[in-house]
Amino acid sequence: MEIFSDIVKLLLLYALPLFLVLRILFRTSALQLLLSLWRCVEDHCHVHQFFTVPRHNEQFQENSLYRKVSVYLNSLSSLDDSDCTSLVSGPKSNDVVVQPDMDRPVRDRFLGAEVSWKSEGHGENRSLVLRLRKRDKRRILKPYLQHIFAISDEIEQSPREIRLFTNSAAPLADGGDVDGRWRSVQFTHPATIDTVVMDGELKSKVKSDLEAFLKAKQYYHRLGRVWKRSYLLCGPSGTGKTSFIAAMAKLLRYDVYDIDMSRVRDDSDLKLLLMQTTAKSIVVIEDLDRLLLERKSTAVSLSGLLSSMDGLVSCCGEERVMVFTVNSHDHQLDEALVRPGRIDVQIHFPLCDFPLFKSLASSYLGLKDHKLFPQVEEIILSGTSLSPAHIGEIMITNRSSPTRALKSVIGALQTVKTNIRTEQQRLTGSGSSRSSDESPEQTSVFCRESVHTVREFRKLYGLLRMGSRRKESVDLSSGDKEGSKHEP
Repeated sequence: MEIFSDIVKLLLLYALPLFLVLRILFRTSALQLLLSLWRCVEDHCHVHQFFTVPRHNEQFQENSLYRKVSVYLNSLSSLDDSDCTSLVSGPKSNDVVVQPDMDRPVRDRFLGAEVSWKSEGHGENRSLVLRLRKRDKRRILKPYLQHIFAISDEIEQSPREIRLFTNSAAPLADGGDVDGRWRSVQFTHPATIDTVVMDGELKSKVKSDLEAFLKAKQYYHRLGRVWKRSYLLCGPSGTGKTSFIAAMAKLLRYDVYDIDMSRVRDDSDLKLLLMQTTAKSIVVIEDLDRLLLERKSTAVSLSGLLSSMDGLVSCCGEERVMVFTVNSHDHQLDEALVRPGRIDVQIHFPLCDFPLFKSLASSYLGLKDHKLFPQVEEIILSGTSLSPAHIGEIMITNRSSPTRALKSVIGALQTVKTNIRTEQQRLTGSGSSRSSDESPEQTSVFCRESVHTVREFRKLYGLLRMGSRRKESVDLSSGDKEGSKHEP
């Protein structure tokens, strides 16, 4: 009897709980199976209605509703309990963000009704499909969409992640961070308006202009103008144009679309890329002067570039900033490119002058003054300078010793000064001794003006020779006449 009672106790202690757990699991799985079957029956009987939200419209422009629904779905609290979600890194290195797996239905509830969202298609043809019961459509559809707008607007108005978009040469396969012809990564450039090395007064004016633009929607609409702004940044490489663009993006909280013109097939392709950019964005076309000189490197025509600046295609989106950069002075560009209406603001980024050097020394080395400053000022005032990027790199390398850093800067400036003087002497000396079969284009690598100088010298030399020949011919003819007079 004791053995029998022990067996009963063991069964009650272990077997009964196990049986209950198995029964619950069976009932749960069976319930899920029944629910799945019931949904299939409902779909077969057309109990539900489906609404498609495409990523782009027929003109390949972004569908703002698609973006708002995506933002809303990423914010759903039900994602934590979803059967399948994606884990991605957040804005910070140790952040993990839960995102919906759109290949599977994402369920949501609103006003007591159950709805679901699912992604269909690939690339530019990708769309989100809303599924709800027909009997609930009139009751919840419009309030539900208004609810999505309200939540997504609240999220977008908060400080958002800035992204950098670059265009591909051909449509990409679906997957990852691909949006038609554009692929994007998180924009983490550390530059801000405060860290940009620029004249203080100019920096304040630019900052005020950008802040005024953010608040000018009603003003632009009252004037019948598109709410956009165009900037032309002029200056040699290394003078801070790229850092300034990054600072603009940080100040405005705008995404950056960097157009690689070598991957643009023609004018129509450029228009298509511009139409796929979004609002609250900065569209960048760099090295505009190089594109105009090296026309073989791109199939985009001058009229195509002009259309991108102020044509109808540039009006396909609002709250947008267009930025063009050139490595030469603005007066060397075609007047059609820089006329008012196409370019609103022109900013020149010069080589490092002495006030700019002092600003760099303060930022990089923590120096407000130094005994070597007068020597640096003397060299810069003599007409020798370096780019801010070059001087900044020297200071970073020697940041442990400010004095060594300044001496290195002085040495680099003196080297440039010596090279310029040597080059000038070489060009001056070689102008009269160059062989006649040497092409004048060889000197254009160093100084474009020197080509014209050599050509003018050749013309002058030719005129002198022609004059001397004429004089000789005149002397000879006069001599002949005199001889003929004395002949018997």
